[in-house]
Amino acid sequence: MECRKERNLKMCICSYPYCEKKGLCCECVAYHRARGEIPGCFFPPEVEKTYDRSIEAFIKAYKR
Repeated sequence: MECRKERNLKMCICSYPYCEKKGLCCECVAYHRARGEIPGCFFPPEVEKTYDRSIEAFIKAYKR
């Protein structure tokens, strides 16, 4: 499968400046899944900037 990194970068909201997986969605998802986390693009922008990728932070962000 062809990687669409440039296209993905246009939609990527990850604000972590040193992320080597930015735009490489399949690598990002695999990395966070292996750590029991959720990728930043699933979070609202204000929560994503905290870099807390925990499942608990995700639930808290959408629990209202």
